[in-house]
Amino acid sequence: MEKILIIDDEEFIRENVTRVLKDDGYQVLAAADGRSAADLVAGEEIDLVLLDLNLGGEDGIDVLRRLKELDPELLLIVITGYGSVETAVDAIKLGAFHYMKKPFKADALKLIVKLALQTNSLKREVRAIRKGELEFFEKIPMVGVSSALKEIIRQSREVARHPEATVLITGESGTGKELIAKTIHHLSDRREAPFIEINCASIPENLLESELFGHEKGAFTDASSRKPGLFEAANKGTIFLDEVGEMEPAMQAKLLRVLENRSIRRVGGTRSIDVDVRVIAATNRNLKESINRGQFREDLYYRLNVFPIHIPPLRERREDIPALVSFFLEIYSRKFSKNFREIDPRAHRLLSAYSWPGNIRELKNSIERICIMQSGPALLPEHLPAEIGPAKIHSEKMAIGTVAEGGLEAALCRFEMEMISAALNECRGNVLQAANLLKIPRGTLRYKMEKLGL
Repeated sequence: MEKILIIDDEEFIRENVTRVLKDDGYQVLAAADGRSAADLVAGEEIDLVLLDLNLGGEDGIDVLRRLKELDPELLLIVITGYGSVETAVDAIKLGAFHYMKKPFKADALKLIVKLALQTNSLKREVRAIRKGELEFFEKIPMVGVSSALKEIIRQSREVARHPEATVLITGESGTGKELIAKTIHHLSDRREAPFIEINCASIPENLLESELFGHEKGAFTDASSRKPGLFEAANKGTIFLDEVGEMEPAMQAKLLRVLENRSIRRVGGTRSIDVDVRVIAATNRNLKESINRGQFREDLYYRLNVFPIHIPPLRERREDIPALVSFFLEIYSRKFSKNFREIDPRAHRLLSAYSWPGNIRELKNSIERICIMQSGPALLPEHLPAEIGPAKIHSEKMAIGTVAEGGLEAALCRFEMEMISAALNECRGNVLQAANLLKIPRGTLRYKMEKLGL
């Protein structure tokens, strides 16, 4: 329940305004002078102040200044008589939201109070979103040394220079598509404007349109007031449409229209609203296959795919794994007050050999879990999850058979075949990557494959 403070030296005004606002469900406090008002602002969480500029012997402008010193973000509406409109304009310059002239009607008061609170709420949401994504960007930079990552960074910097270009980021779940989108935003001229993200798969189709484009009062049963959408909130900035491949066909058509016209229309509205927004979309689906199956519009695909960026899975850029492990180990060791200072080489080898089906997200979660459960100072093989650590290696060795089955040479041959087959499967038949995984020259691997009939 929003809390409103009325500052007026006339008791009749205070009582009537209190009654009107309480009827609308607000919590109302009242003060007859600047000192009482300052005490309330200092001790309470006030959402809105109604300040009469004529407080008998006190200057309302001086009271406004004192209140703003106590809380620079304080939302104020000033009340003035007919003869002091110039003073009201001065109040606006000092940060008041609006002014009302006496006498005013109850309906007019309710409307301006509602508008002020809604506007302030939206500003807070946008600030919170921007603060959160700035912290994310500062804490989770792009980490790695692979040529693939360097190319992604180069592409991100290049497209950031063109703030109108639409970007489509593809890659498996957990590869860091959101981080790349935020990087593009922060490197662009739009960095001072909002970055707003929405997961298209997490919101039902009947609500997604309202979330993206907003709605007018009465547009549907629960639409009790006008609500701007995320495209309007992201104006001058960037909107990130995650999992765009999950969007239903009807919404795809509406998104296409927005991309073509650079304008939106609220649900239930008749007026087009121009928006200046860069769209960055992301998906873990193969959209060309979705087009062939009739699940995704081809025209929308080409509208989104102006500047494509593909993020390879972590198993295809294993050289990034050591840097990521060290990075997350440092973060979570500090977070959970653990003393991890190094990584045992055996643990490093196991972490680098694992296929990471959940990509960077899985790696991050694994290191976080280790830092919760273990203490250090070194990250050891036995600290690793079962699917990564020594238990997995032991089970693979047991599957090969015992030395007694054909002798040592036969057992070694079977073990070598199993290791090479596993490496080739993990690297999807890429001989060079399999050789790097096995720590042997590519020529040696080819010789062994021919010898073993692989």
